[in-house]
Amino acid sequence: MNTEQLIDFCKPISVSGTPPLSAGRLCHDSRKISAGDLFIAVRGYSSDGHNYIGNAIDSGAGIIISEEEIPGNEELFSIRVENTRLLLGPLAQELAGRPADNMKIIGITGTNGKTTVATLVWNILTELGENAALLGTVEKKINKKSYESRLTTADPVELAKDMKLMSEEGCNYLVMEVSSHALDQKRTDGFSFAVAAFTNLTLDHLDYHGSMEAYASSKKRLFNKLDSTSWAVINGDDPRGAWMAGSTPAKILTFSFADKGLIKASLVSSSLTGLTLNVDGTTIQTPLIGKFNAYNCVQALLICTSLGFRGNEVAGVMNRISGVPGRLERVDHSDTANLQGQPFVFVDYAHTPDALENVLATLKEFKQPDNELTVVFGCGGDRDRSKRPLMAGLAGKYADRIVVTTDNPRTEDPDRIIEEILQGFSSRNNVQTIPSRESAIRQTIRESSPNSIILIAGKGHETYQEIHGKRIHFDDREIARSEMEKVYGNRNEEVA
Repeated sequence: MNTEQLIDFCKPISVSGTPPLSAGRLCHDSRKISAGDLFIAVRGYSSDGHNYIGNAIDSGAGIIISEEEIPGNEELFSIRVENTRLLLGPLAQELAGRPADNMKIIGITGTNGKTTVATLVWNILTELGENAALLGTVEKKINKKSYESRLTTADPVELAKDMKLMSEEGCNYLVMEVSSHALDQKRTDGFSFAVAAFTNLTLDHLDYHGSMEAYASSKKRLFNKLDSTSWAVINGDDPRGAWMAGSTPAKILTFSFADKGLIKASLVSSSLTGLTLNVDGTTIQTPLIGKFNAYNCVQALLICTSLGFRGNEVAGVMNRISGVPGRLERVDHSDTANLQGQPFVFVDYAHTPDALENVLATLKEFKQPDNELTVVFGCGGDRDRSKRPLMAGLAGKYADRIVVTTDNPRTEDPDRIIEEILQGFSSRNNVQTIPSRESAIRQTIRESSPNSIILIAGKGHETYQEIHGKRIHFDDREIARSEMEKVYGNRNEEVA
């Protein structure tokens, strides 16, 4: 893109300085500027890019786009616009060659279930022989190559870069999780969605949004952006479902297990080995467990049928698709571990009240009279404090034994977080506090009987703990598997 085309695209308030021959690499982080780059100053949640214009100039930025005049440098080429945040997404796509136009993009939003639904859809498309990409909390996938993911929904510049690579690799579909933060911050502006799906809405992220109404409104932006050629796949059993799709111009598929939607779903059977579902005459068999996963499976099926795939064809591949790492993931001490004679240990990302209740209720459903249900959990620092006592109350409602520990304390005092969690228990008779998360996991496994059910909640797929701004390697699954090996490895060899 030359500077004349750039000016025309930006629709500026004013332009000043001597233009270079072409626009360089787009960047909104002054620390990453190289000579000739285009720096766009965006007002963020905790910092303002306009405060770093000087840094960008010192690093050699050739073009500055901002909302403010830049005094004192007549030679500097600058473009002043009304709103840089609204411009960032479309400009990133334009400079990358509009790669999003080459793919059908599926966006999944909601409090819980985004990762599972997105991963299921990606797996289904891949099993059906399609070239598909995945962007989400756990990982990025371009066809079958995996890359690290640090945010549920990346910034517009990274999104455009990823999409360009996906397009070059021949991807026809992109399945992506869409967070409320991303929608509020306009990160997905600049491209359109073929399908958008709403899973559910429960208490989360109020530290950012301030209220459930603001949180819900951010989610609704995804559906307001759809057009008449798009599809909206809606969980009709969620109280916000009808409202979420209320003003969308898209075609709507609403499903319900309670006969509240256009599409009727039913749970035929449920056990620790999987689910059998019926969706308007189509049978789904899946190794995923729990009613919340029943919703995820139905939504994945309907997303794929809205893309034009036959329901029976989609259902046929779902029985060989396993779950998502860190989502009710079973941990054994080895790949060939005998399921008898050792506890059922699960790791799950549940870090909200609703998610924790869903998982605990699922595990309690399978609990026999001689089983003890134990939960190990904590709460993240620098996040919504109101959910801490709520999660304690839910743990007390479902679990026989509770171990409160740390999660990602970030910059907060871990002991203070634990104390705020403890305020939510009506009784502490079955509650133990072990601040060290590693000690909490190991001690819980050592002290549990072989027929126990243990849930380690809060971190799931994460492979780190965030303490005072540093990420230290930590994986719940590694710790649990190591302790299971110590306690049950030799025991199983003796039995064999």
